[in-house]
Order: sequence, then structure tokens, then C-alpha cells
Amino acid sequence: MTTRSRILTGDTPSGRLHLGHWVGSLENRVRLQDDYDCFFLLANMHAFTTRADKPEDIRRDTLDIVKDWLAAGIDPERSTLVLQTEVPAIAELSWFFAMLTPFNRVMRNPTLKTEIELKDLGEHYSFGFPLYTVGQCADILAFRAALVPVGEDQVAHIEMCREVARRFNATYCGVDPKTEDPEHVKAGGLFPIPSALIGRIGRLTGTDGKNKMSKSLGNAILLTDTAKEIKTKMGALYTGRQTMTEPGDTDNALFQYVRAFIKDPARVAELEDRYKRGDNIGDGHVKVEVAAAIDALLAPMRERRAALEGKPGDDRVLEILRAHTTKANAVAEETLHAAKQAMGLDFGRRALGFGR
Repeated sequence: MTTRSRILTGDTPSGRLHLGHWVGSLENRVRLQDDYDCFFLLANMHAFTTRADKPEDIRRDTLDIVKDWLAAGIDPERSTLVLQTEVPAIAELSWFFAMLTPFNRVMRNPTLKTEIELKDLGEHYSFGFPLYTVGQCADILAFRAALVPVGEDQVAHIEMCREVARRFNATYCGVDPKTEDPEHVKAGGLFPIPSALIGRIGRLTGTDGKNKMSKSLGNAILLTDTAKEIKTKMGALYTGRQTMTEPGDTDNALFQYVRAFIKDPARVAELEDRYKRGDNIGDGHVKVEVAAAIDALLAPMRERRAALEGKPGDDRVLEILRAHTTKANAVAEETLHAAKQAMGLDFGRRALGFGR
């Protein structure tokens, strides 16, 4: 065990990761591994909320995300990978937390509302779909994380988690509801009140030039895309500018990419200045330069990812997950036992045989 502050964040297996994941959260995870006790969650249980009839796809996507993580720089020697379905304490805590969370509060979650609209679910979603928002609280609190690196669209989930932690601490640990968030544990609370850590770009626009980058919308540059694929996708980005000599507004999707992926601040400033003045610089010129910068970022990841393809890569991922499940369960079971003690449910402790 470590005395470092703990981080937990993760992804739902829904296919390979893209640049929005990188700038929104993944690069923060890679950067923070030396300074925090990092737990990274594969929310494969939550993937069943909309794809319960596709278990083979969920399994494949779960392995793919781990490969993307490893290729991006997540180090299994410095961080713990948590396979959600192998940590039963998460499901138990989800049940307890659901009893503390009013149904109308769950349905007011703006991220949940947005997902229902984007996925065109209407009224035809499973009972488990809104329940996953409570499950996300359990994901975080099972590991008593202090910090949660997320994209901007996930902040509403973190706020709900903070409410659940406060309510549990007040209801079962005797913490005064007026206690300041940083003082909850010192005041006797079981759960720290976690904070969101937003990536340097909270919402990366997709290659359609208007919507958030998303695989389902077909506007994503994947971390595994080739140089040719990157160039083609960037070339399709719409800015609304007509000519090279026309002054341009740099508050557009193209220049979000310029600022996100071109490393030299002086070059970014030069491009912005020339674009604003219409100084003989076209969208195409800028797109080619951005595509090259993105390719330079992704090329080492592609190389590491290629080494994980096929059965040897799958076997390596499964080996890591089985080993890490032991540590994840040790932490989550300790939390669950403490929660049950606080609730008067400490009738004994169980031993789990996972990871053998």
C-alpha cells in the first residue's frame, strides 16, 4: 500500500480510443503515474447497458482498450488496471449508494440526458442504463480516490459522486453535513470527496468541425490511425473559410487542433497571426501541418500497439489483468468492509480467490 494520493478513472469498452480521449484524460493519466497511486478502470459491466446482446464485442473492445492504454504509456508496473466485472465490491457498493440517491437526481444528470439523446434511446433503454451513473460513483469510491482525471463531459458524474460520498459520510459516519469537503476524512468520514481533473482540452471537436469527437459519429481520429488516415481525416475538416487571402477566425475547430498538437508556441502564434490577416495561408496548408504533428504524436503509440496484436497480445493483456485483479480486490474489499462496518453490516469478512 502507498501513502500517495489515489487516482481513479477509466473508459467504457466501446471500441478503440481516439484523440479526444488522449487530450481529455489519457495524457493526464500517463503524466501522473509517478506522483499518484493510479487505478485505471475498464468499465466492461457498464458496456452492457446498451450492448447486452453483444458480449463478444464487449470482450474484444475490453482487450483493445488495454492495448491502447499500454501503447499510450500506461505502465502496469506503476499503475493498477481494474477490470470492473472482477471486482464484486463495486456492484455491492452500487446497490448501497443507489439507496442514498433519489431517482429524480439520477435522471437530472445532464451527461445521462445527453447520452440518451445522442444514442437516440428515447424511452427504450434498460433499467440498468441510468443505474450506471450510480455505478460510476461506486467505481470511484470503492478505491477512495481523491482525484478523477476526466473530460469535460464527465464532470456531472463526478459531482454526483461527490454528493454520494458526502451523504454516506453524514448518514453512516456521523460527519456534520456542513463539514468542508477536504475535512471529511479527518472528521471521521470513510470516503474522501473526490475532485475532477479536467484535461488540457475538455472537449475536442471532431473532424466534422462541430460535434465532440466520437467514434459513433464517425468524426474521430483513432490513436491507431495511420499517417495517411490522419491526413485524410484532417483534410475533410470544415472551417467555412473560402480563400487563402480571406481573413480567418481562429476560434474554429482547425485552430483548436493547431493549439492542441503543434508543440512550438511561436509557430502556433505565427499561424494564428497569418490566418487572421489572410496572409497567403490556406486551410489546406494548416491541415497538413497539423496532420504531421498528430502523426508524430501517434507514431510511437502505433508501434507499441502493433506489438500487442494477435493472440500474444491478448495473452499479455489477460496476464496483466489477472495479476492486477488481486490488488484491485484487496483495496476494494477493504473499502467495502469499512462501509459495511459503518452501516452495521459487519457480520464477517470474505476472502476472494481472483487472479490465481
